[in-house]
Amino acid sequence: MKALQYRTIGAAPEVVTVPDPEPGPGQVLLKVTAAGVCHSDIAVMSWPAEGFPYDLPLTLGHEGVGTVAALGPGTTGVREGDAVAVYGPWGCGRCAKCAEGKENYCLRADELGIRPPGLGAPGAIAEYLLVDDPRHLVPLDGLDPVAAVPLTDAGLTPYHAVKRALPKLVPGSTAVVIGTGGLGHVAIQLLRALTPARVVALDVSEDKLRLAREVGAHETVLSDDAAPAAVRELTGGLGAQAVFDFVGAAPTVQTAGAVAAVEAEVVIVGIGGGTLPVGFGVLPFEVSVSAPYWGSRAELQEVLALARAGAVSVHTETFSLDEAPRAYERLHAGTVNGRAVILPNG
Repeated sequence: MKALQYRTIGAAPEVVTVPDPEPGPGQVLLKVTAAGVCHSDIAVMSWPAEGFPYDLPLTLGHEGVGTVAALGPGTTGVREGDAVAVYGPWGCGRCAKCAEGKENYCLRADELGIRPPGLGAPGAIAEYLLVDDPRHLVPLDGLDPVAAVPLTDAGLTPYHAVKRALPKLVPGSTAVVIGTGGLGHVAIQLLRALTPARVVALDVSEDKLRLAREVGAHETVLSDDAAPAAVRELTGGLGAQAVFDFVGAAPTVQTAGAVAAVEAEVVIVGIGGGTLPVGFGVLPFEVSVSAPYWGSRAELQEVLALARAGAVSVHTETFSLDEAPRAYERLHAGTVNGRAVILPNG
């Protein structure tokens, strides 16, 4: 089969031919109908050789949907031909967090060497994907594969972030979304669907701010040195009750802290390497700062249900498998409007 692999440290990913995978006991083989392209992959391919965490070559793609092509011996719970989405943050299935469906916070994944597809295990940007257990599959139930695949990360991750902040987002409150690209434009929709809060979107690109307005942002602000003062003015000097930073770089994290109100939730989702100091007098009183990772299996089902109800959708651009390297070039250049989706069998 064809697959997109990161093969050499510092080099661009390549489309190569690799052996077709075969499902072992308890496993599921998917024929991939759509696979997502994510900034996390750019981060992986930017790591130096020293301390690189995964074995190469690595088939990329941690967002995947497909149809069940074959079942390994003893596998139950799905049938051949089922259309499913892949829950990406695989865990051991037995620890306390996995028992809650929070495999994104599995307590033993590192110890046992369990990796998500595309982030250590072979990923979804290939004609076929081997899934370790049917519990990591969620029925599409009529959702279009292209529309559904970004929801497995670009939908699930902001949903998890927004859900934890819901108690703060009461009528009259303000939510700030920093970075309105792949994840951020979904977060805006989730905030509009789930809360009565006024949504203020920040980005450095006017194209991204235009997208933010299209998907429901009440206000948009250019993300520069003047942004904190602009947000303070919009909120009568109080700041925002929830701030979601989908960039996570030093300047945006600083902005997140600067626009937070007393008792605000600051959620740093982006992996740009920025840090926000926490201590008495550093931030407004009782500000909570968190850095969540992905979401639970139950939350993925909830996100897909929201999509079926028409409450959330992802702007996508599609590429063939042979065009996948160009999709990463576009993503790195910041010219993808929303989310890039690869069609390995299209």
